[in-house]
Amino acid sequence: MKKTILMAVILMISFTANAQNTTPCGFKYGATEQDSISCLEQITLFRTSFDQKNYDKAYGPWQEIVHNCPCSWNGVFANASKMLEALIKAEKDSVHKDVLIDTLVWVYNNYATYHPKSYTKGKGIGWAAYYTMKYRPQNSETVFNDLVTSIEMEKQNTQPAIWDLYFQLATMKAANDGDTATVVEAYERATEYIDEAIISATEKYEADLPQFEVWEQKFQNNEISKMQYDKEVKKIADDTTRQIKLIQNYKKTAAKVEKGFIPYANGNVLLGLYANKFEENKNNIPALKKMLLTLDKDSLCRASKMYRDILEIVHNNEPNGKSAYMMAMLYFVDKDYSKATEYLNQAISLFTTNEEKANPYYLLAVIDFTNSRYSAARTNCYSALRCNPNMGRAYILIGDMYRASYNQYVNGGEGVIAGAVYWAAADKYNKAQSVDPSVANECAKKRATLGHVSDDVLFNNGLKKGTTYHIGGWIGEDTIIR
Repeated sequence: MKKTILMAVILMISFTANAQNTTPCGFKYGATEQDSISCLEQITLFRTSFDQKNYDKAYGPWQEIVHNCPCSWNGVFANASKMLEALIKAEKDSVHKDVLIDTLVWVYNNYATYHPKSYTKGKGIGWAAYYTMKYRPQNSETVFNDLVTSIEMEKQNTQPAIWDLYFQLATMKAANDGDTATVVEAYERATEYIDEAIISATEKYEADLPQFEVWEQKFQNNEISKMQYDKEVKKIADDTTRQIKLIQNYKKTAAKVEKGFIPYANGNVLLGLYANKFEENKNNIPALKKMLLTLDKDSLCRASKMYRDILEIVHNNEPNGKSAYMMAMLYFVDKDYSKATEYLNQAISLFTTNEEKANPYYLLAVIDFTNSRYSAARTNCYSALRCNPNMGRAYILIGDMYRASYNQYVNGGEGVIAGAVYWAAADKYNKAQSVDPSVANECAKKRATLGHVSDDVLFNNGLKKGTTYHIGGWIGEDTIIR
């Protein structure tokens, strides 16, 4: 009886799915009642064996599914690589191994065909190339061309592993053929699209964060149950964790690309390669943007007229936060702080993520500090820190401001012992080191050169080491007597 009821439910599901189906197969589970029953049975057999990691046993039902009802369930493609790689590793017969490798490549070449809503053709081409290179490295030329095709289809959605392989092959081609242009082109693609990927993931992450408070407030107001609250918070937590991991992976990939490009990043070589290309593409903004991002990596290139010309064309035609920040840097180097400030404020308004806004805020603080506007400089440092709490150099700059304020407090100005500013500066250097360990050495050097308040001065002012001391004036902070 139970079996009859279960079969009726299965048939109802399959017929409903087939009636509503718009898949490339023309059906989801099968064209007939018996086909649908058989497909569902094979899916059950596959899932049971796959979950038990019995891949030998799972392979038979898997073949039946992809042959008879490939549109039934995208999991038959999503789970295939794990199963097939295990089988490839275990297979001793070279002929059978080749068949399994062919099958693995087939999976990615056909995933989007049968499940276009959950997978893209460009992604499939990329992963088919990835596994071809893994098992048949002699096909590297074809793999490289397929990776280019995949990347131009996926753009910022290209996965980190695909970028790694693509740039690795580009440098390999340059080493074998002396073709530096191939590496430069690969670097152009990577710089543009990986930056976009990081920005996109960061935007999603920052958009999700306020939702924690939204659901917390709803729960506190008894608008939702504890069960719903836990469910929603877990979903947001999973989403933010996924975005953080994606951002980290893309940043690691970007760092690898940067490191790999160093041997080819000679400024004179890049300027030579781009001289004719610039003249041919003065009205091609996408091409100019790629050139700009590459030239921006070398100091000699940044100082060139070509760099300035390209940047001005790009910014005038398609202004964004990055181009505004680059314009600001040009004027900052020229010590035209008024124009630099103008473009920094423009960059802040055009950038879409807090992480991006941190740098222009910091540079505004540097400009204020350079012009002895310490209070304004500190305000901009804290704005930078709100955008990026781990920006150690912002705390260092505040410490430098406090240190530079010594003369304002000399002779008891503001009713404060002048040397107290050194204690406040040390506080900021310590804070910088705590949020950003990479600046630890710099902070140690700065602390070592701070002035010292003598024991006599402390005694004469009734002060004791280790106690709290308030610094008035523009600093307006408590510190610890040292």
